[in-house]
Order: sequence, then structure tokens, then C-alpha cells
Amino acid sequence: MYYDAVLFDFDGVVVETPSSQRMYAALGRTYEKLGRSGPAAETFQELMQGDFEAIANRCRTLEIDTDVFCTQAARELIQTQLADVERGVRSVFDDVRVVRSIPVSLGVVSDNHPTVVTKLLDRFGLRSVFETVYGCPLTPDGLARRKPNPTNIETAMETLEADSALYVGDRGVDVQAAANAGIDSVLLSRENRCSHPDDTSGVDPTYHCSSLTELPPLLES
Repeated sequence: MYYDAVLFDFDGVVVETPSSQRMYAALGRTYEKLGRSGPAAETFQELMQGDFEAIANRCRTLEIDTDVFCTQAARELIQTQLADVERGVRSVFDDVRVVRSIPVSLGVVSDNHPTVVTKLLDRFGLRSVFETVYGCPLTPDGLARRKPNPTNIETAMETLEADSALYVGDRGVDVQAAANAGIDSVLLSRENRCSHPDDTSGVDPTYHCSSLTELPPLLES
């Protein structure tokens, strides 16, 4: 199958997934800096699910302006992730090197904040490899575009002027998003990877891989 472009998820595919505990701590600091106390782990899950209504309801209960909360949360989450990279506790996967040999347009479509994605791509010398990058800011529109919503995949394809694309992800929600966009998918299942609650979506991926090194042969078939 020939593809005009290959799109990649970011966390768990290009770079190591951030620590959930570190993300919980970042949201705990968000509440503290706003003079409130809130359930950090539950809030993190709501953000990951793109549930802006739940966040807004929580903010109303705690008498916090929702925009102020989301801005502070984004700041804490971004700073935590960048600090983890600089401390060496989170890095890029070795097999990402193979993407440089892929002869079609490449892009990143992630649910992480776009600032994190672009800064980490710069940090690891990968920014020039990907022609377009889409993330999800902590705004109503950004949260609504989280996968399995296909909007960011479709927009990336439009940017790359691609009629066909392959999406590479490590979760069931990635496979579902690709299906919703009407394109093929690769489910990347790395050895010793921690599972996600949404690893099964009821949609079968087009391909299964355990490493990105298995990707180039798929593009030649």
C-alpha cells in the first residue's frame, strides 16, 4: 500500500511517555498555586479524556476561573515535562532514527500540549524531520480535538496535501482516531510498555509492530 504521508503519535511512539505521578504532582501544584485543593489524579484523567465540561464544573465548585485554571495547569504540565527531559528521566526512543529514511511526508499528531511536542522535537534534533506538528492545548477546542476525534489527523493530512496516510500510535484510541479519519493504522506495542486503559478500542489496526524499525518494510509493500 502506498501512502502519501506517515503521521506519528508522540508519547510512547517518538518519546517515552511522561510519568503519571509526575503529571499528578503538576496538577497538585496547580491547585495549590490557585489556593485550592483538588483531586489531581482525577483531574488528570479528565484532561486526558478531553472532558472540558467536567473540568469546568470542578472549577465552578471550587470558585476558580476555568481559563485561569487551564492556563496554570498547562504551565505546570509543560514545565514538568521539559524538566524531566533535561534531568534525563525521559528520552527519545532509539528506533526513531529509522523515520529519517522514510521517503514520504511525515507529521506528528499528539494529544500532548503543542509546546511540549515542539520543544522536545527541538531538544532531540527531530524538528526538521517532521513537516507538520499538531498537539492539543488545554482549551475547549484543544481538548475537543483529542483522539479519537480525527480532526487533527485530517488537518495534518490537508497541510501535507496527502490523499492517503498511515497513522502510527501505541493505544487503541490512536487506532480508533485513524479509523475515524478513514486511514490505515499501525499499533506499536513496545516490549515492557505499561498498558493504558484505552488500549482496546474495538477497531483492529491495519498493522501490528513492536518497533519502528518494522515500519519501512510496510511502506514498501
